Amino acid sequence: MGRVTERRRVVRIRNGGAGVRPDTLVAEEPLEIRLNGRPLAITMRTPGDDFALAVGFLVSEGVLAGASDLQAVTYCEGATADGSNTYNVVNVQLAPGVPVPDITLERNVYTTSSCGLCGKASLDAVRTASRFPGIATDPVRVPAEVLTGLPDRLRAAQKVFDRTGGLHAAGLFTAEGELLDLREDVGRHNAVDKIVGRALQAGRLPLTGTVLLVSGRASFELAQKAVMAGIPVLAAVSAPSSLAVDLAVESGMTLVGFLRGPDMNIYAGEERITL
Repeated sequence: MGRVTERRRVVRIRNGGAGVRPDTLVAEEPLEIRLNGRPLAITMRTPGDDFALAVGFLVSEGVLAGASDLQAVTYCEGATADGSNTYNVVNVQLAPGVPVPDITLERNVYTTSSCGLCGKASLDAVRTASRFPGIATDPVRVPAEVLTGLPDRLRAAQKVFDRTGGLHAAGLFTAEGELLDLREDVGRHNAVDKIVGRALQAGRLPLTGTVLLVSGRASFELAQKAVMAGIPVLAAVSAPSSLAVDLAVESGMTLVGFLRGPDMNIYAGEERITL
């Protein structure tokens, strides 16, 4: 299985002097996701938690809603011409009776570390109806002082970032600020998929009463992944997009941006944040 980090030669210039040294970089490799043996998507990711990533991706696609929908997740042997296993091809087998979506060229997705849904062939394929429509009625309340402390807790728990400086993170917290799960990846959407996938495997969907914190910005795709998992509060250390705000308003989700120090902007669902 691929490593999370790799070493590369680098010429380092400091204070006008140059020297050669090894540098630790975050690994980035393709992962092909197959559904019942048929290719569905390729994503560029940091190796690790591949099964959770594949399962979480299928939650965001509206294919899976609970552990009972899942029969098995396996690496595909013989993924190369010589029959070797690259650990870069994962097959998700649905449980008997679970509807299989129409896998066509219009559904096939290629995702990158910076652009999640840029391979979608049509706008209709981007927005997916959530299997957990109860976000608007989720009664969770989060004290503002708890929310402002979450970025430091997220950063303190990022082990690989300390060695590479090149990873995004997603953290799942309780309303009291307890860290439930944290995943790192070269793509922030992958980090969210890993959290959602692990939750499904543990039988914890929907993730009611929780807060999802992401490093960087809050795009439409991340907002949709939160909605699809039943997460009522999404917070980001940077800006949200206009479509992310629109989706939050439509779904009843609380969306917080620019969460830095004691400050934040609440773009939707402000009634859940208590001062």
